[in-house]
Amino acid sequence: MDILSICLIALGLAMDAFAVSIARGFTINTSRIKNAFIIALSFGLFQAIMPVIGWASGSLFKDLIEYIDHWIAFALLSFIGIKMIHESFKITKKDKKIDVLNLRILLILSIATSIDALAVGVTLSFLDVTIIMPALMIGIITFSLSFMGVFIGNKFGHFFENKIEALGGIILIGIGIKILLEHLL
Repeated sequence: MDILSICLIALGLAMDAFAVSIARGFTINTSRIKNAFIIALSFGLFQAIMPVIGWASGSLFKDLIEYIDHWIAFALLSFIGIKMIHESFKITKKDKKIDVLNLRILLILSIATSIDALAVGVTLSFLDVTIIMPALMIGIITFSLSFMGVFIGNKFGHFFENKIEALGGIILIGIGIKILLEHLL
């Protein structure tokens, strides 16, 4: 898989965390840099670890489905993308009442925003992609966007949040179509 595709997948996956970071930034009034770092680190770590777990799981049964792996990759990425687009219309202002620095809530948000990365890890194992570079790229891009998202949210609130989530979904669907076309043509 080329570096551009890996970066686009990382961007698509990071959009969930970015959108949540914007929402969290809306609630932060003090220690913005420290809070942004904590949020970004948590989201970035989970986004980097989950594809590795998915890749390891997918590698166990990769040989059994080798002939339809591109269809599975297309279906998983499209499903995740459609889910993200659908969820982008459900974001509400009541989200801002969550205490972002509560460890339990931060872990739940980190896991929730990285479940899609787990599925992408499974997909990458089917495509015989070595997981180290994609996992690092996903983690770094998620960290960077989440860090910026806190500041954007602090400045602009919920204005961009649902649009970013939908864009991430569109990117993942596009990557799924690209993978399918590469194997069919």
